[in-house]
Amino acid sequence: MKLKLPPGLAFALRNVFRQRVRSAATLAAISLGVAGLILASGFVQDIFIQLGEAIIHSQSGHLQVARQGYREGRTRAPESYLIERPDELKAKLAAEPGVQRVLARLGFSGVLNNGKRDLGIVGEGVEPAAEAALGSYLQYIEGRALADGDSDGIVLGQGAARSLGLKAGDRVNLVMSLPQGAVNTLDFEVIGVFQSFSKDFDARAVRIPLAAARQLMDTDAVHVMVVVLERTEDTDGVLAALRGKLAAQGYEVASWRELSDFYDKTLQLYERQFGVLRLIILLMVLLSVANSVNMTLFERTREFGTMLALGDPPRRVFRLIMTESLLLGLFGAALGMALGCAAALIVSVIGIPMPPPPNANLGYTAFIRLVPAEVLTAGAIGLLATCLAAIMPARRVSRMLVVDALRQGG
Repeated sequence: MKLKLPPGLAFALRNVFRQRVRSAATLAAISLGVAGLILASGFVQDIFIQLGEAIIHSQSGHLQVARQGYREGRTRAPESYLIERPDELKAKLAAEPGVQRVLARLGFSGVLNNGKRDLGIVGEGVEPAAEAALGSYLQYIEGRALADGDSDGIVLGQGAARSLGLKAGDRVNLVMSLPQGAVNTLDFEVIGVFQSFSKDFDARAVRIPLAAARQLMDTDAVHVMVVVLERTEDTDGVLAALRGKLAAQGYEVASWRELSDFYDKTLQLYERQFGVLRLIILLMVLLSVANSVNMTLFERTREFGTMLALGDPPRRVFRLIMTESLLLGLFGAALGMALGCAAALIVSVIGIPMPPPPNANLGYTAFIRLVPAEVLTAGAIGLLATCLAAIMPARRVSRMLVVDALRQGG
């Protein structure tokens, strides 16, 4: 059975293919604009994903559970926000659906001394094996990560190591003042020097085994439970579930995005930049299509005049021009989406070497992420631009006097 199109649509389709040169120029403008949007949005999405994973797997984990008020009061009185029975809480968190592992951390501040000078640091007592599994985005430029057997081991951020001139194998003293007024000190061996994505973090960060931190602080408690999920996409769901269960017990739960002001500011910056880019591409497509449509209509003015002279109402001429533009927009958007997806796949196979972002230490390899919603949005923008570009020329031609339209062109 042969498919039969409505007469108006079939006539518009024949006109599109009849004006091959103009149609090809219009399709090129639309498809390149749509493909450019897909590549730009995929690049930005990759930045968001890679930056988020770097934060999760170098510092924060997906979620952090602490006593209510800890985030605001930890610098003034961290001893007031200790989790006294961490093993019980860890068991509850580990039983939550979607949770991969739970890590305990004990935060502290103190002074690191290499025998010649001091450096104020912000440190954490950690569970070495679990932290090594989490910290896949930490790059050790010297030595290695802490292991469970390193009872007197310490790892330093690159900035802290440089400030004190330390390298793997050196000895260093960690001095800490307790709330009761006592001063505790322990001697450590530098096991490794790491880089994370953040220069500020690396300038002051040190990590020691949790047992050593408890000895220094004279406590069996911890400050934070770090929750690592099986999938980052589950963060919001697990966050809501844990808040509902733990809020009444005096705990606060924060996601990695809430813990990283840098990520939110970067997200806002790129979203605004990409919004401007979308507007620029929309205007470029509008102007290109408008120019092509104007030239096409100018060449076909006598044709439209003949239609009007034969009794076709102006609205039919307007509808014909808009139908042709709609078809061009659909073809151009489809072609642009195909080109954009193909280019994204090719670029992602090769990768784009990127320098470190602002306030970061590590460069990375960027890819183009194909997000279905963004691909469809790019196609819709191309289609919308084509239709908008045709409205004014179509109105002008459909309202021309028959005599003027027939006289033009010859």
